[in-house]
Amino acid sequence: MIRSWRSFVCLAITLLLWAVCPDNAGAQQRQTLVEQMRDLVETPAVPGYEQDLSAKIAKMLAAHKPRVDNLGDVTVTVGSGAPHRLIAAPIDEPGYVVSGITPDGYLTLQRLPQGGELPLFNELYSAEPVKIETPQHKWINGAVAGISIHLFPQRQHPPSMADLDNMYVDVGATSAAQVRGAGADVLSPLAIQRSLYVMANGRLASPAIGDRFGAAVLLQLLNGIDAAKLKGTTTFAFVSEQWVGARGLQRTIEEQKPDELIYVGRLNRPAAAAAGRQQQEEPGFSRQPGSGALIAEEKSGAEPSGLGAELKQLAGQNNIAVQTDFSAPLLPRGGYMPQPRLPERTVHLSIATAWPSTPAEYIDSHDLAGLVQLLSLYLQGSSQQVVIPSTTALPEPTLPPRPTAAPGDEAILKRVIETYGASSHEGYVTKMVAQLLPAWAKPQVDAAGNLVLHWAGNGKGPRIAVVAHQDEIGYEVHTILPDGTLELISKGGGVPAYFDGHDVLVHSGNGMHPGVLELPEGWEKADFQWPRGPRQSMRVDVGAKNADDVSQLGIKAGDFVTIPKQYHNLLAPRASARSFDDRVGCAALIAATWALGPNLNGRDVTFIWSTREELGLEGAVAAAKTMADQGHTPDYVFAVDTFVSADSPLESKRFGDAILGKGFVVRAVDNSNVVPRNLAEKVVSMARAANIPAQYGVTGGGNDGAAFLLYGSTDVALGWPLRYSHSPGEVIDVRDLSALAKIVTSIARSW
Repeated sequence: MIRSWRSFVCLAITLLLWAVCPDNAGAQQRQTLVEQMRDLVETPAVPGYEQDLSAKIAKMLAAHKPRVDNLGDVTVTVGSGAPHRLIAAPIDEPGYVVSGITPDGYLTLQRLPQGGELPLFNELYSAEPVKIETPQHKWINGAVAGISIHLFPQRQHPPSMADLDNMYVDVGATSAAQVRGAGADVLSPLAIQRSLYVMANGRLASPAIGDRFGAAVLLQLLNGIDAAKLKGTTTFAFVSEQWVGARGLQRTIEEQKPDELIYVGRLNRPAAAAAGRQQQEEPGFSRQPGSGALIAEEKSGAEPSGLGAELKQLAGQNNIAVQTDFSAPLLPRGGYMPQPRLPERTVHLSIATAWPSTPAEYIDSHDLAGLVQLLSLYLQGSSQQVVIPSTTALPEPTLPPRPTAAPGDEAILKRVIETYGASSHEGYVTKMVAQLLPAWAKPQVDAAGNLVLHWAGNGKGPRIAVVAHQDEIGYEVHTILPDGTLELISKGGGVPAYFDGHDVLVHSGNGMHPGVLELPEGWEKADFQWPRGPRQSMRVDVGAKNADDVSQLGIKAGDFVTIPKQYHNLLAPRASARSFDDRVGCAALIAATWALGPNLNGRDVTFIWSTREELGLEGAVAAAKTMADQGHTPDYVFAVDTFVSADSPLESKRFGDAILGKGFVVRAVDNSNVVPRNLAEKVVSMARAANIPAQYGVTGGGNDGAAFLLYGSTDVALGWPLRYSHSPGEVIDVRDLSALAKIVTSIARSW
C-alpha cells in the first residue's frame, strides 16, 4: 500500500529511471549486436582473470538475477522442471600474465594457456601495443618489445619472437620499483589493445572475437526469451577458463547435472602432431565465415547424430544454413580435474572464424544470427531475429582549430601521430602540419608535395635547411581481385609479423574502411617460416565477396592502407604509438616555428616537411634539386629523423646505443651520411651551453639530408632515440622531443 502522494511520486520516478537509465537491469534489451560484441571483445579476459568481463555480463543480465561463482562463471536459469538444458559459452581468451620484472623495468611473460596449438601467437604480439591490469582493476599501457628493422641487418642471429624468453613488455619504466609503483606486478594479466571493427557484409573483426561470439549468442537469446514458451529448465552459462582445461564448463556441468548440453564456442584445434607424423595429416577447419551455423564433429566429414542431427533437421525445415566442421573434443583429454560425464544429448555449435586466434580474427554476423535463430526455434518454437550491422566508412581525423598560442610539444605530437599518411599519400598530414603552425606562417606545397616554410635571408650567414619527413610506412592498393580481396604493394619496409595478421584501414575518398592483412600461405603449419626479401603477394580482406562489393564501398586501386594507430601514454614521460618515425621530427619543426616567430633577423632558414622518405628520400631529392635550380642550395641541411636505438632488451648495445630520456641525438654515422666530426661536436657544444640534453652515435637507415649532398650541402643529421622502429609499438621519451625542438630552434637562430 502506498501511504502518501510523495511515496507514489518517488515510486513513479524510480520506475521511470529504471526504464530509461542506460545502467538499469533492462539495458541489454536496447543493445545492438555490435554494441554487445564491443562490450564483450573490448574487455580482455585472460584465463583465470575473467572477473571484469564476468561483472560486465552480470550487469547486462541484471534483470535475470544472474549468479557469479568464484571462478567467474555467470549463470542464469529460466523455467523449471524437466528436461534441464545447459547452454554454455566461453568468455576467456588466450593471453599472458606477468612472470617477472627485470631490474631495468621490463615485464617478462608467461602465456596462458601454457600449452596448446596457437600458431604464430607470440610473434603476432611482438612490437604491438598491449595493456596490463593492476590488482585495482586499472589498466596501464605497454608495448611488447620488437627487433628494430634498421638494426636487423647488423645481427647474424637475431632473437626469435616465437620464443617466450625473448618477450619483454615496455611500460615506460626504468626500474622494477617504478613498475610496481604503477600497480603492475607478477601475475598481472596482459592482452593486446583492441577495437571492434565492422567490415563489409556484416563481418566483425577484433582480437578474441572467436572467443566471444558464443557469449553474444547467449545474450541475444536472453534478450528475447519468452519463459512461458520454454519446456523445462534452461540454464545459460558464461563459463571461464575454457583455454586452461575447460574448468568453468566442467564445474558448471558437475553442478547443474543437465540432461542436455549445447556448447556454443569456437572450434578447437587438434593436438600437436605426434613425433614422426606429418602436420598435413592432422585434420583442420574447412569452413570460412559466411558458411552458416556449424555443428562440430571430431572426425572430418562426419555427419551429426543425436541432438546435432535434430538441430540440423530443424535448420533445414526453416531455411537456416547449417554445415559441419572438424573440432577437437569439447573437454580436454586427461587434465588435473576428474571430468564430469557429458550428457548423452550433447552438441558443440560454432561458426567459422577467419584467421582464428590471431589479431586479425573475424566472423560473419549472418552466421551468428543463424545460430540465434536456430537455438531460439529449438528452445521456444519461434524465431528470434538479429539485426545485421551495416557498413559505414570511418571518418579520417578532423583538423583542429588553428591554435592561437603555442601548443605543448606532446599536444602537437599526438595530433600528427593520429593523422594517417603513407608514403605518396601524405595529404592529410600536410594539412594537419599547416593547421598546427602559427597564423603568420604561410608555408607552400611544392610539386613533390613537400610543405616548405622559408624565412628570407639578407645574404649574411649560412643558408640553413631543416628537413623532417611526413610519411609513414604502409601499403597501396595495386589490384582489386575478382574475389573481393585487395592486392597491395608496400610503401616502406617492416617486419612482417608486426603487420600481417592484424587489422588495417583502407583509406579511400569516402573515409576509412576496416579490413585485415592476410597472413602468408601455410601460416598454421608447424614448419612455417616468415618470407624473406620483397613480398610478392600481400592481400587485404575488407569483407567484400567480389570486385563489385569493393566498388560499392568506394575503394579503388591507388588507395592507401595502414595499420590503425593511437597515441598511448606509458609511465610518464614516455609514450607508445606507430609512426613516431618521423612525426616526432614533424612535431619538433612545428614547435620550433612557434618558438622562432616570423622574424629571424635576416637569417636564411627553410623548414621542409618532406614526402616519400620511406621510398628513397624522394621528396627531399625533389626539394634539393629545386633549391639548387633556384641557386638556393643550403650550406647546411639538418635532417631530423629517428635515431634507431638499441635501448632495448633485444638489441646489441654495440650499435645504436642512445638512451631514451637522455636528449636528442646527433646521427653522426648512418647508412647515408657521415657528419663531419667537428660539426657533430659543435652541435653537442651548443646544446650543452643551452642546457639541452644531447647524445651522439652510430645507427642504421638513411636520412633526407643525403639528398642535398650532391649539390654541395653539408648534412648534419639529428634525431631522437626510438625503440622498436617501424612497428605498431614504437616507444619514445617525450623529453627527447622537447630537446630536439630546442636544438632546432637554437640552430635556426645562431648556427
